[in-house]
Amino acid sequence: MLKAILLAAALLTFGALGGCAQNPSSSTQADSVETGTVSGEVGDPRNRARIHTELASAYFERGNVGIALEELRIATSADPNYAPAYSVLGLVHMDLHENDAAQRNFERALSLSPNDPDINNNYGWFLCRSGREEQSIAYFLAALKNPLYKTPARSYINAGLCSLKINGGRDAAGYFERALRSEPDNSLALFNLATIRYQHGQLEAARALIDRYNKQADPTAESLWLALRIERKLGDRGAEDAHTAQLRRRFSGSPEYQRLLKGQFE
Repeated sequence: MLKAILLAAALLTFGALGGCAQNPSSSTQADSVETGTVSGEVGDPRNRARIHTELASAYFERGNVGIALEELRIATSADPNYAPAYSVLGLVHMDLHENDAAQRNFERALSLSPNDPDINNNYGWFLCRSGREEQSIAYFLAALKNPLYKTPARSYINAGLCSLKINGGRDAAGYFERALRSEPDNSLALFNLATIRYQHGQLEAARALIDRYNKQADPTAESLWLALRIERKLGDRGAEDAHTAQLRRRFSGSPEYQRLLKGQFE
């Protein structure tokens, strides 16, 4: 079941930046998507580094890895001490499965700005993805210590996801709960906490969470399957049939629907 939770989480939110990693915010407009040049670019080296790092983030999110790497080369040449550029380089190399290069760049970023919450969060996610889940938690918690951190839910969710892979996941629910206190409609926290509650037999709590998830956005095959099984255990045949009908109509080719046909509810 642990594997199923992590897979569902990846399907729900996994993007170019690896789930819950975080880039610098970007408001820069590129005059050319091909070159990433900025018309009339002026300013001190730090500003140039910031602009090209934000451009790199935007290109990376679109899947233009080559251009992103070139923008990051420009950024680090403009200001070799601009920590966010190395953090984004770490994310790019992580995505390319170049873990040694990712490690070097994250370490460089942290040496330049050890209290930066985004850098701590990103390095924690890298550690989690590279099989060092226990080490990763300390970096998520370091990010959360910063009172200026704008997206604490992100690090709580990352800590929850990584906790699912260690210690039997006993700390995961607490992290997802704190993510929801920070961001009440966060779909990833809702889904994973609902799954945990279901696994522990807390069916009413699981129902409330997955209902919130399914009402705030289009349900997925994973969320309908979870809702269906919750209602089945609660004995609400009408609600179970409604979720079954939705799963059949919208996701008849999904693994979840195939499990339903085979009666494999657990």
